[in-house]
Amino acid sequence: MELLHEALPLKKKYFTPGVVVLLILAIVGMAFLLARFVFGLGAITNLDNQHPWGIWIGIDVAAGVALAAGGFTTAALGHIMHRDKYETIIRPALLTAMLGYTFVALSVAVDLGRWYSIWHPLIFWNGNSALFEVGICVMTYVTVLYIEFLPIVTKKFIGNVRLKGFLAKLNKPLDSLLRTLDRGLNKTMFVFIIAGVVLSCLHQSSLGTLMVIAGSKMHPLWQTPVLPLLFLLSAISVGFPMVIMESTLASRSFGLKPETEVLSSLGTIVGPLLGIYLAFKIGDMFIRETFYYLTEVTTASVMFSVEIIFGVVLPLRLFLTKSVLKSPQGLFIASLLVIFGVLLNRINNFLVAYNPPYATSSYFPSVGEIAVTVGFICLEILLYRWFVNYFPIVSVPSKPANNVKYSVTGA
Repeated sequence: MELLHEALPLKKKYFTPGVVVLLILAIVGMAFLLARFVFGLGAITNLDNQHPWGIWIGIDVAAGVALAAGGFTTAALGHIMHRDKYETIIRPALLTAMLGYTFVALSVAVDLGRWYSIWHPLIFWNGNSALFEVGICVMTYVTVLYIEFLPIVTKKFIGNVRLKGFLAKLNKPLDSLLRTLDRGLNKTMFVFIIAGVVLSCLHQSSLGTLMVIAGSKMHPLWQTPVLPLLFLLSAISVGFPMVIMESTLASRSFGLKPETEVLSSLGTIVGPLLGIYLAFKIGDMFIRETFYYLTEVTTASVMFSVEIIFGVVLPLRLFLTKSVLKSPQGLFIASLLVIFGVLLNRINNFLVAYNPPYATSSYFPSVGEIAVTVGFICLEILLYRWFVNYFPIVSVPSKPANNVKYSVTGA
């Protein structure tokens, strides 16, 4: 009998040596985070008036938003374009996006001097501010992601509400509520999926607008009027490599067979996307005639060259190679290179290219900044592991019941 794939809780052992290491790093990061809230930004960061943002914005926010793009790219591919064979990767991508954007929002709050005022954009609107648009879009999209995740929750608990004691009286009302919610979501989910894709395109590009506003403070290799478009194209390009990387690591961690056929098919899309991004990037350089900066050996020229060669050109060549597309290891390496390229691009735009006027010293992240960033990444991984163990997210082979194929996106 042909095996189909069904989303089920994995119920694997949670604590492993690797998990313990991640837990320790997360605790260290949270200790520094507590110090930040108690003693202020100046106590644990190297930020000052000339360098108002560091890796908490460059990596945790700008790169974090881009690397969470797998949520809206797979949603567009699977739900809007109706490519059913990609259904098995939609739920894990949704979970990654949900966790990623949650920690992006936390990172913004951590970086604010008055973190308790993060809610102000909801009340005090400024339609002329690019940052206002980013903030509203991100907050709305986080809400949309949690709504998209609700069918997974209802599937888990419908028929399984078993409160004990005096709370047992709530079992039937809660079950009825879950069924009503599930029916409502089935009828309206397409609205949230479309909204999620639109919102993602808006704030992905607007992050580039923030650096356009910086004007002459940015190095000409990165400063361009089409930076919003480049940010959007790079985010779309890295969405599928992130899904490939996550799926490969999850398969290894949980002892599952890698979904090579689906990932290979997904990889065929990455090459053309990278080609489009590279064409706009190189075309913009020739139009603005900024390529002559590459003849100078500077930090900017070296970082730009590394970003383009190892983050775009090399993975582009790999994703256009048939032997790489058929190899799980080849797909994984090529995906890591794309992820590295986009990560380095955001670091370059927000940190390397930015040259504040009257700066008396250069910026380098403190131990506390690095610890908090590493701690957030570790927490995301730990939460991902818990979610896939408890909720039906990862698809595993199963025998079809009554000759009906199970849809992993259904509730």
